[in-house]
Amino acid sequence: MDQPAPISEPPGPAVAPSLRDRLTIPVLASGGILMAVMQTVVVPLLPDLPRLTGASAATVSWTVTATLLSGAVLTPVLGRAGDMYGKRRVLTGALALMTIGSVLCALTSDIGVLIAARALQGAAASVVPLSISILRDELPPERRGSAVALMSSTVGVGAALGLPLAALVVQYADWHTMFWLTSALGAVGVGATWRVVKKSPVREPGRFDVLGALGLAAGLVCLLLGVSQGGSWGWGSEGVLGLFLGAAVVMALWWWQQLRAERPLVDLRLVSRPRVGLSHVAALLTGFAFYANSLVTAQLVQAPKAGGYGLGLSIVATGLCLLPGGVTMLLFSPVSARISAARGPRITLALGAAVIACGYAVRIADSRDLWMIITGATVVATGTTLAYSALPTLILRAVPAGQTASANGVNVLMRTIGQATSSAAVAAVLVHHSSPVGDVPTPTLHGYLLAFAMAGVVALAACAAALSIPGDGTPDGTRRAGDTTRGARDQAMEGA
Repeated sequence: MDQPAPISEPPGPAVAPSLRDRLTIPVLASGGILMAVMQTVVVPLLPDLPRLTGASAATVSWTVTATLLSGAVLTPVLGRAGDMYGKRRVLTGALALMTIGSVLCALTSDIGVLIAARALQGAAASVVPLSISILRDELPPERRGSAVALMSSTVGVGAALGLPLAALVVQYADWHTMFWLTSALGAVGVGATWRVVKKSPVREPGRFDVLGALGLAAGLVCLLLGVSQGGSWGWGSEGVLGLFLGAAVVMALWWWQQLRAERPLVDLRLVSRPRVGLSHVAALLTGFAFYANSLVTAQLVQAPKAGGYGLGLSIVATGLCLLPGGVTMLLFSPVSARISAARGPRITLALGAAVIACGYAVRIADSRDLWMIITGATVVATGTTLAYSALPTLILRAVPAGQTASANGVNVLMRTIGQATSSAAVAAVLVHHSSPVGDVPTPTLHGYLLAFAMAGVVALAACAAALSIPGDGTPDGTRRAGDTTRGARDQAMEGA
């Protein structure tokens, strides 16, 4: 299918970067960190929310599930909207929805309102792909790689900062204070984004595919709801099987509709190209492998000492154990950019996946000593930095300028599906390998080691998928915004 030429303004004369230009990267990066913090701040509250809200533990778990579902649905939708109507406008709107959700959380103790507010906060999952697309439009090629790598690392940095921060607030202040704090940070983020980030000159005209957005939303809700609730409802239950069947039917119809739409929400012909499709497969596998690290580490170090291996740490100490991994992600993002510039992003992605597998080997070798647990978790975080920083660069090199936000949104969606699947798989392994400790079912050390081994094998599969991606081809930046003639020629060559 022919791609519409992106609407672009001609580049102006070279001038020294203004203060606004210099602030663009920090403002976008702070938005990514804030998004990740917002997603993790509720975790320390989960054990106490049934008492604080009067709801059951199963109902309280929806404060996490709702954010996951809405983020998965809205990320590709808002990415496409950004390509069509302006990335700054959509990015500011996503941050505003996140902030409104935080204010609602701060004002209520009603579980229904909390779940709805957390669903609003899920819109912020689109912040990273939208920001990466803005960086492509605004930065010269020599600065783009390091900026994209930094933007990708903000997810891990924010998650590492959010957990101990939220734990400290919950331990020493009223839990609503945490949401007032994030509301204030969100308001600052909205204002800074609107004031500093420029309107993107690259647009893709056309009518928004409402039917495609609704179909994708319905299919993803069925799929992710079945994955997230399979452990509690039963994998063979009628509800879970019905959700999976519904997801298969809806996604098949959505695929058929997308292939026939004049301006589809997701260009499936573009996705079917090996450079794009295999990048999405690698994203799914990397998301699975990465997420097991945070899930298992948090439970392992908090396990009671009576079990023979646990450390019995508090939630604050647990967050501090994960903090070195977040700092490592921030430090290694420029390293990832340099490797991608020298060897290509697919090599960086493969290397990152291999490092993740090595980290899990460390976890299997010793998961009793705290320093070894932190070392293994940090090695996995390092590999995640390399992999996550390379994925958007692969997408940027493989898609037209007018589709970068939507294509990166799909890539983030694949990571989200991988993380949801990882959560369900790890939970199933740990529940199956549990034994009572003081009349409380507690995962055994063997169960944790099996979870590490499973994640390590998936990381090796991600490495294989990365190495299967065709060569990087022309370097990033040869298809510049505004160079429509060269962009059209590249599209024709890629489609051949």
